[in-house]
Amino acid sequence: MMRKLLLLILSLAPLQLLANVYSLPANGGRLVGELQTHVVQKGDYFKTIADKYNIGILELMETNPGVDPFLPTPGTELVIPTQMLLPDVPRKGIVINLPELRLYYFPKNGREVHVFPVGIGRIGRETPEMTTKIKARIPNPSWTPPASLRAEHLRERGEVLPPVVPAGPDNPLGKYAMQLSYGDGSYLIHGTNKDFGIGMRVSAGCIRLNPDDIEWLFHQAKYGDSVRVINQTVKIATEPDGRQIIEVHSPLSKTEDQPREKVISLSSKVVKFISQDSVDNTKANDALLTQNGIPMVISHPPLTAAQDLEITP
Repeated sequence: MMRKLLLLILSLAPLQLLANVYSLPANGGRLVGELQTHVVQKGDYFKTIADKYNIGILELMETNPGVDPFLPTPGTELVIPTQMLLPDVPRKGIVINLPELRLYYFPKNGREVHVFPVGIGRIGRETPEMTTKIKARIPNPSWTPPASLRAEHLRERGEVLPPVVPAGPDNPLGKYAMQLSYGDGSYLIHGTNKDFGIGMRVSAGCIRLNPDDIEWLFHQAKYGDSVRVINQTVKIATEPDGRQIIEVHSPLSKTEDQPREKVISLSSKVVKFISQDSVDNTKANDALLTQNGIPMVISHPPLTAAQDLEITP
C-alpha cells in the first residue's frame, strides 16, 4: 500500500536541485553536514520539498513521521536530513547504502564527499550488495529489458515492452548510464526520464539518480572507479571530541505487506558499541526504536566539577 501511495507523489514542477557537498571531517571523524528545517508553505508536499533539498522522499518521511506526505499542514516545521554519519567503509569512489537510499561519491582529492538520493530495486528485484567497479560509461544509452522484466511488465500492466528502447525521451535510463562489472553486467547507475522514483524502491535493481545528478557524476567518475553497495542499517561513530553517535535507518522490507519499521539485527560491533559504560542506554534504545535516520548523540553527559567531587572516593 505504501509503495502505491508513494507512486502517486508526482510533480510537474521543475526540479530545484542543490548539490549536497560536505567537507570530510578531520581526525577520523565521521559526522558531516547539519540538520536543516523547512516550514511547510501552502502547495508544498514531500515531493516538492525533497526536490528542493535534493533528498529522497522516504528519508524525508522517515525523519518526519506522522506528517502527511501529500498534504502537510502549512506552518509545520520539518526536519531536513542533511546531517549524517559516513558509512563505515573506505572513502573512495562510489558508495551506495541501501537502507539510506543514498549515494556517496568521494573524489580523489580526499577533501569532500558528494551525497545524492537514489532509487533502488523494488521488492522482488532488490539491488544486491556488491563490491565492484565501473565497467563502462555510456552516454545516450539504449535500454534492453531482460525477458523476465518484459514478461512481468506484460503480466502486471498489460503492456508489451520492446526488445530494445533506443536513446531518447522515452528511454527510462535517461541520458547517462554507468555499467557495473558485477555479475553479467546488467546493473547500472543511470538517470531517468521520469520525475519520480528518486529516494524510493522502484527500479528493477539498478541505481537511479536525478538527471542533473547523474550528469554531474558521469563526468566525474571514471572507468575502473570502485563502487560498493552496502546494507548498513545502523551506523556508529566515536567522534574526535568524544561524542558517541548512532544513526539508525529502517531495514528494507522483503515483502509488500511487511512494514518498513521493524526489529533490527545488530552486529557484534554495534552491540559492543552500545554496551559501553559511557553510552546512555535509554538514548541508544530510543534511536533503535524510532529508526528516524538522524544522527543521535548517545553518550552520557559529561560530569560537572561538582558532580565529579561527589562521586570521587
